[in-house]
Amino acid sequence: MLGRQRRDDDEFVSPGFEEGGWHRESPGDVVRVGARWRARRRVLPGPFRHLLDGLIRPPAVASAPRRANPDAVVDCAVYTSGVRRSEPGQPRQMSYPDAARLARRRRNAFVWLGLHEPDQPTMNVVAEVFGLHELVAEQATTGGHRPGVETAGDVTRLVLRSARYVEHDRLTDTSEVVETGDITVLIGSWFAITVRHGPVGPLWQVRQELEKRPEVLRHGPWAVAYAVGSRLVDSYLDVAGHVERDLERLEEESFAAVRSTGIAHIYQLKREMVEFKRAVLPLAEPLARLLETRELPAGLRPYLVDVRGRLSRAVDRVAGFDDLLNSILQARLAQISIDQNDDMRKIAAWAAIAAVPTVIAGIYGMNFTVIPGLDSPYGFSVTIAAMAVLCGGLYWRLKRTGWL
Repeated sequence: MLGRQRRDDDEFVSPGFEEGGWHRESPGDVVRVGARWRARRRVLPGPFRHLLDGLIRPPAVASAPRRANPDAVVDCAVYTSGVRRSEPGQPRQMSYPDAARLARRRRNAFVWLGLHEPDQPTMNVVAEVFGLHELVAEQATTGGHRPGVETAGDVTRLVLRSARYVEHDRLTDTSEVVETGDITVLIGSWFAITVRHGPVGPLWQVRQELEKRPEVLRHGPWAVAYAVGSRLVDSYLDVAGHVERDLERLEEESFAAVRSTGIAHIYQLKREMVEFKRAVLPLAEPLARLLETRELPAGLRPYLVDVRGRLSRAVDRVAGFDDLLNSILQARLAQISIDQNDDMRKIAAWAAIAAVPTVIAGIYGMNFTVIPGLDSPYGFSVTIAAMAVLCGGLYWRLKRTGWL
């Protein structure tokens, strides 16, 4: 119907014909106003009807993009004695208020809530359901945190950085080699909340693998922290393997017979390694502090010790990459300096060869009356021959010394 527009809240908007401007009306009022509008519109000439339609037509309302998952919940479940539970007749993925009530009613039960980039209103509701401090909820809504661990009341906040290798055919000046994100794990006595930021590090595989290990999941919310940390450390080692192959190719290209003149791609890889180091190196201290936490179940300590050992290997490899990159960069800079010196020697050698005919031609170009061979019929031929012999001898000499 002309002059009205449907809104999401089932209200209608119609032009205020008598008063001017727009106002909200009931559906019945819209029908009556629309009838009056059509009656008055018909008495106007055609051009005026089109002009009036353009003036009072309601402005287009841009529809806001809707999130596929407005509450940012990826998965939510209750685990009892290492097994995923649910109420009869309830779906596999529960709402977190229902999951919280169910976990509190059952003994040795906890909730694992997975979130992806929640906004502040969502985290406020989560904080109210699970009893989180407002600062903890506020920090969980933003990414880019440094790896660390801290305790606020009876809730432990563990921040980890995720990393993923970006496949590419060859390294360029703008190649993205390592993509990172961050994961926050909030651990309470009866819940574990994982908050992920960025496209890197989905945790559905971690949940599936951990559900297949009830003996580990039986240790409660801290088993989630171990599983997430273990998966991220494994991803560090995987990324390190791919980066090592990139460095080997870069080293081969740097010492090949035909080399590229630029070194910007080496600096690009160094920048990517800085991002990778920010994810890997700071995690050693939080893991050491977790092993000293009294709330950590004794059965999980050997698993975390294994994670710390794998992290040490990843740290050593990343530190070795940094040293190797510096060596490749220094070698490439030395090669560029040597190439420039070779170019300067070649230029100087050709300048010396060109100076021979220039000097001879300059002498015979002077306006003197008496010059040897000036009046001889063989003067020109002898002069050209002398130039050729001298230039050839100088070229042979410079070639032997390596200047050409």
